[in-house]
Amino acid sequence: MDISARSDYAVRAMLALAAAQDDTPAQKARPVSVDRLAQAQDLPVKFLEAIVADLRRAELVASRRGARGGYLLARPADEIAVGDVIRAVDGPLAEVRGLRPHDTAYDGEAEHLPALWVATRAALRTVLDGTTLDQLRHGAWSAEVAELLRQPDAWESR
Repeated sequence: MDISARSDYAVRAMLALAAAQDDTPAQKARPVSVDRLAQAQDLPVKFLEAIVADLRRAELVASRRGARGGYLLARPADEIAVGDVIRAVDGPLAEVRGLRPHDTAYDGEAEHLPALWVATRAALRTVLDGTTLDQLRHGAWSAEVAELLRQPDAWESR
C-alpha cells in the first residue's frame, strides 16, 4: 500500500486538531487556522488548504469564520477513524486498477485473485477503521494492531 502525501498530511492535521481540542469542552474549543496546522506539522499551507476543504466536505472538520476562525474536529477524536480521514482525501482504501476489489474478475490461474484483493482490503479496514485519532495520538492500539506491531518483521523493509 502506498500512503499518499494527502493521506499523511490529512491524518497529521487531524491529530493536530485533536491535540488542540484535548481536554477542552466542545463549546469552548478554539478553532485552529490552516497556517497554525501547517506550522505545527511542517506542512505546505496551500496543499493543506485543499486537504482541509476535503475534510470539511466529509464532515470530519467544522469551520468557523472570522478573525478567530479556523477549524475544529466535527466529532470527538475517539469517534473519528483514521480510515475515515484517508477516504475523505483519497477515496476508497483499496482499489485494483480503479475497481473495488470485489468487482474484479479473472480467468484461469488468476481466478482466485479477487478474494486476495478483498482480504487485503479487509486487513486495511481492520487497522485503519479500527484505529481512532484518539488511539493514534496516545499509542493506545487495539488488540489487532498491537499484535501486528509485535510481529518480528513488522518494522523491517522487504
